[in-house]
Amino acid sequence: MSDEIEVVCPSCSPKMSVLHDVLKSGQNQLVQCQECGKVHPAKIEKEKTLKIKVIISKGEKSFTSMTLISSEDDVFVDDEIIVDDGESDEVFPIIVTAIESDNKRVKKANASEIDTIWGRAIDEVIVKIAVHHGKSTDALEKRVPGGYEFIIGREEKVGRTKVKIRKIKIRHGSLESRTGTAVEAKYIKRIFAEEIFNKGWGEGRTQWSMRGKGHI
Repeated sequence: MSDEIEVVCPSCSPKMSVLHDVLKSGQNQLVQCQECGKVHPAKIEKEKTLKIKVIISKGEKSFTSMTLISSEDDVFVDDEIIVDDGESDEVFPIIVTAIESDNKRVKKANASEIDTIWGRAIDEVIVKIAVHHGKSTDALEKRVPGGYEFIIGREEKVGRTKVKIRKIKIRHGSLESRTGTAVEAKYIKRIFAEEIFNKGWGEGRTQWSMRGKGHI
């Protein structure tokens, strides 16, 4: 049984690859088109590795790096990729937030068409947490690995403050409020929570649970 490859046929399909039988392998490969039967030499394009500029945002700062991507690969916005230039020891996992190709922002592009990739670092992220106190709200932050899970209904300690998660706003998505829903930190835009009072106020009680009971 002969080997098969997909290449263009100069006779019947000069622009689109079609199946061919390999008659002679090696550097001077000879193939026969399964569509029209024409025998011709085949030019096999070797996969290339391209070095592409990446602008990475991490917290409030941004910096430029380079990464190696195969010429065969397509990159999509919201893809998770590893930025690795193949030379330094620094490697950054990111979520792709934008792609520039031919001076235009696109949702998808082949690596050979990409000028710049923008991404958000997800090895370590800062999650913003809005903690409600009646009519006022405190803005807190918690630094965690990108894969750390926050769960609605669970308690979290943020510095010296203990809170209970009520809702989670997903980046480019919905507002989750169902108890037990888990969301990884790298996908979170903001958490909404209620502070848990110290023992002097009643252990385990929150402002949420004490509403309407004459305490607030």
